[in-house]
Amino acid sequence: MDGVVNRVTRRLQPEWLVFAVIVVDLIGFGIVIPILPFMAPLLGGNEMDVALVIAVYSLCAGLFGPFWGGLSDRIGRKRVLMVCLFGGALSYGMLGAATELWMLYAARAFGGVMAGSLPVASALMADVSAPHRRAKAMGLVGTAFGLGLILGPVIGGLLAGPDNTFLWPGLFAAAMSVASVVLAGWLLPRDKPEKPRDGQLKKTVRRESMLVFTRRRQALLLSCQYILHTGAVSSAIYLSPLWLAAFLDWGPQEVGILFGFVGLIMIIVQGALLDWMTRTFGLLNVLSVGAIIFASSLLGAVVAETEWGRASVVFLAFAGATCCLPVLNTIASSIVAADERGRMMGITALAASIGRVLGPLLTGLVLAAGGYDTAWFVVALPVVVVVVWSRTGASRYARSSDLHPTEL
Repeated sequence: MDGVVNRVTRRLQPEWLVFAVIVVDLIGFGIVIPILPFMAPLLGGNEMDVALVIAVYSLCAGLFGPFWGGLSDRIGRKRVLMVCLFGGALSYGMLGAATELWMLYAARAFGGVMAGSLPVASALMADVSAPHRRAKAMGLVGTAFGLGLILGPVIGGLLAGPDNTFLWPGLFAAAMSVASVVLAGWLLPRDKPEKPRDGQLKKTVRRESMLVFTRRRQALLLSCQYILHTGAVSSAIYLSPLWLAAFLDWGPQEVGILFGFVGLIMIIVQGALLDWMTRTFGLLNVLSVGAIIFASSLLGAVVAETEWGRASVVFLAFAGATCCLPVLNTIASSIVAADERGRMMGITALAASIGRVLGPLLTGLVLAAGGYDTAWFVVALPVVVVVVWSRTGASRYARSSDLHPTEL
């Protein structure tokens, strides 16, 4: 078996080995996207419960993300990644077995606690990629998201069926996470934590609070963009199925198919075009244009009336959003040394989780008070702030991603 593993790992770029593990896990993640907005109401909840279920997952993921990232710096990425993937499998099983609303909350809370796989995998992807290939490597993480969003929601919608059964989607998602554990154990090489360049410096860095750590890297405003961007994305994910169900009478199957097309555009943009776009136009220009498309589409939802119009603005919104996160991840992974990368990606995961908590909660309150048009308008506002930052405060990062971390 070891000989087979060695032959496989020698023939493939290490980025693709990490990609294979991530994509299988994210198929499981994508399965629950079309069923969650319909699950809470069937278990006795309302639209606000849908927002709270999304928020409790993100809150737990944010609280534990820095822990998993820092732990991977100390004991290695592979072991931490496998633990998180296995925990995710258990949470999906709990989700599928939920028959009461509190069980749904418990399943998503536990899933959030174990949601360290993505920041750890992102740090691992940065570890195994050369500096000049880092944007492409982060694009592969986005491509994995795209594949998960193509296959996951479609599978979830089909398994839920016309009766909105949640047991089979949950079990299938759990099986995919277990498969990703097996792939991680088989494909990923055993990694060792980076030795600190200066033992005393390393000891000091570990005592730093997250705020001091972020300030020392001049990354405080960068972290805020994760809050704004992911807050808007999670709000759109929360709002879109409810909006489409209210005006078009769509269910999990239709929503799953639409998100499948969203996943397809993610693959095309992040897998095939992102590296070329960032090299040709620059990281920050790609971020700006993506955020402009995202914000414009969210505002377009206010005036959309036909079925094609409503589906199109949702599709275009996520198409624009898909350009943003890989750029932010490329910058974040490039401004720290390798032995601090896990902690940095954990902090960005925390910032992203704050956005995922606040976004749906605030959007749910606005929806209850002002309706869908007002909610879409409010969701677009933080994306406008991202556009402004990309043209102003982000200028300090214009060249940082072209440098090796030890040169910064």
